[in-house]
Amino acid sequence: LSIYCTYYICGNLSEIFDRQGDWLFQDRVVSIMGVVLVLEACRRVIGVFMTGICALSIVYAMFGPYMPELIIHKGYSVERIATTLWLTTEGIFGLPIGVAATFVFVFVLFGAILETTGGGAFFIDMAYALTGRFSGGPAKASVVASGFMGSVSGSAVGNVAATGSFTIPMMKKVGYRPHMAGAIEAAASTGGQLMPPIMGAGAFLMAEFTNTSYLTIIKVALVPAIMYYVTVLVFVHYEARKFGLKGQPKETLPKITKVIKNGLHFIIPVLILIYVLVSNYSPMMAGFIAVVSTLGISILVNFIRWVIAKETRISLPGFAAKEGGLLIKALENGAKNAVMVSVACAAAGIIVGMVSLTGMGLKFSSLVMELSFGIKTLAILLIAVASLVLGMGLPVTASYIVLATLAGPALMDMGVPVLVAHMIVFWYSQDSNVTPPVSLASFAGAAIAKASPMRTAFASWKLAKGLYIIPLVMAYRPLLGMGDNYELLHWEVVLTMITTTLGLVAFASALERFCFRAATGLETGLFWLAAAGLLWTSYWTEAAGLILLLIALALQKWSSGGQKTGSSSVIP
Repeated sequence: LSIYCTYYICGNLSEIFDRQGDWLFQDRVVSIMGVVLVLEACRRVIGVFMTGICALSIVYAMFGPYMPELIIHKGYSVERIATTLWLTTEGIFGLPIGVAATFVFVFVLFGAILETTGGGAFFIDMAYALTGRFSGGPAKASVVASGFMGSVSGSAVGNVAATGSFTIPMMKKVGYRPHMAGAIEAAASTGGQLMPPIMGAGAFLMAEFTNTSYLTIIKVALVPAIMYYVTVLVFVHYEARKFGLKGQPKETLPKITKVIKNGLHFIIPVLILIYVLVSNYSPMMAGFIAVVSTLGISILVNFIRWVIAKETRISLPGFAAKEGGLLIKALENGAKNAVMVSVACAAAGIIVGMVSLTGMGLKFSSLVMELSFGIKTLAILLIAVASLVLGMGLPVTASYIVLATLAGPALMDMGVPVLVAHMIVFWYSQDSNVTPPVSLASFAGAAIAKASPMRTAFASWKLAKGLYIIPLVMAYRPLLGMGDNYELLHWEVVLTMITTTLGLVAFASALERFCFRAATGLETGLFWLAAAGLLWTSYWTEAAGLILLLIALALQKWSSGGQKTGSSSVIP
């Protein structure tokens, strides 16, 4: 049925365009079947929550006259709803599925090929070689490895599965509690969807929604993403110092020279990808070149190794069969990884179509404006709450699409630039990965760590606080390189980056009650005030916050405070 319903559009495309609105009986039947099949695919792949939201949007479109006054509309027939969703570009075959079928899939395939050919293991070894010797080394390696992996995978749960299987056992081995090990991996992996060059599928959708080049998206996203990872690293460092967790012995870590020697070729496709994007080629072309270069370089390196290793040489047909098997496995993994995104985008098309048909988008924007009393901060917090509720049952891509459709216009009505508004919505659409009660990345980490899912979720929620603070800064300061006062823009951007980073460090110190050592009540209060001042929008408060932070650091450094750093090698 799925094949037939799709073929029906392809085989009758011109006729469908010609009879827009004057539908035949078979048009209606195929449309109803197609919508039902998408709902069933959504139920199988994503779950009943997303399916329920799609069904509710259809029910809302049908029974508009019977809705509360705030959201009332004239109502639409089953024929109008089904044909709009299946036979026009306003529904299932709209922008979300178009992006999923083009930009998103080719990059998902790139990530799958890189992982299958050994690129994932290389990035993890590189992270361990760089950070393993420091206090809490495996945890810091987890953060760095997740940044490396996330920059090419764009999937938080997939990132946890890929890197967590290595990093979580290592964290537990050096003394981290199981739930904390899972939480660190979940918080770090969530940043993967914020880290260029390949952010989650939402970044490609953002480029389309805002009519902005993908290169511009990754340029403005880089600094906030780095800030997020700095915040997670600070939390991890404090956790390690607080409980005296040591780094691993140098002899047990991968040697950096050996890691680079064995896996340097995996960096080449990533560099090629960045170069192609910077050269203003389309994301599709960039993804295609990345896939081809990864395959070509991997086969070339393996062939050279096969030629050199004469004592263990297999036959040429055997070598070809082995490489062919890897290719098949990579293609299979790419297809599987793309299923959830594709189905989520198709299902989101139902919601977007019904929002467009009924005019719900304008009503929702008015509702946000009314409830927030026109206060930008309150509107952003309402959007954050909405993203959390939606994220309990929606993948982050679907959550972003729904929020961008419903809430994005409200922010723009308040004077937030379109790209900044979408970036705020994009960041908040990630919070369901690490925010209880339903935090998918945290649950994945808990499963690997054999820990309590809810303890892991609450721990990851604490570690990922940058995810909630940084979007608020975006709304008021030119963190993305955008602002109203363009002649002051360059130094304002640099100042915002510095003060926001220091504010996040002060916030982490206050929340953990730790910096160089355990903080006293006075020092904790100073850290809270410093964080508030540095994250505020006034230059005077930033200056005051900086002074308070310096005082707190001086007290931490030169006053004993009557407390000492923990020395246990295992977190109690």
